[in-house]
Amino acid sequence: MTEPRYIRSKADLQLRLAGIKAVIFDWDGVFNDGFKDRDGGSPFSEVGSMGVNLLRFALWMKNGPLPISAIITGQKNPFAENFAHRERLHGLYMGFTNKPEAFSTFLAEHDLQPEEVAFVFDDVLDLPIAAVCGVRVMIGSPATAWLVDQVIARGEADVVTANGGGENGLREATDLLIDAIGNGSEVLDHRVGYTERYQQYLSERQKVKPNVFRNPR
Repeated sequence: MTEPRYIRSKADLQLRLAGIKAVIFDWDGVFNDGFKDRDGGSPFSEVGSMGVNLLRFALWMKNGPLPISAIITGQKNPFAENFAHRERLHGLYMGFTNKPEAFSTFLAEHDLQPEEVAFVFDDVLDLPIAAVCGVRVMIGSPATAWLVDQVIARGEADVVTANGGGENGLREATDLLIDAIGNGSEVLDHRVGYTERYQQYLSERQKVKPNVFRNPR
């Protein structure tokens, strides 16, 4: 697979993205290739980090308020915690192998409906959340080609990336979403120019204090 697969048209995605108030991410297989170090950690790429920031900025410019942003992961990961604090995400939910439990908490905390959430994911444990979110981007790879086909058949993805998590598939996902939002040139102009508008967004982002939830079970 050399090109992303659009299950929904860009026009349809643009309509759906107009109602998005939050974006959540899985960690393993999205921010990285899914391999662990001896302590159970898995890192992230600055390429993906920039994509996450640009997507949040694009949604802020298009839809108004700062989008609520969070990570839901089945493992407890110091790299994910560092990222959440550095990038001022609103939440990090770690150790939730039953991810709908964390998702329900996230929705209740921020008074959101599932259709107001965009979700970037890659594997089986994510599917209960993908089934109900408003916009779903699956990180694809040749190794998961069978699973990708199953997820599409189940109606649980709107776009599938051509690149895996270890090949900066997250950046591909965020760029695809910005393209669908339709304000990519404006996003780049403001970020490159470090304009007053970008600094206003950044000031709002930096006021966020991440809530870290560790599943005790």
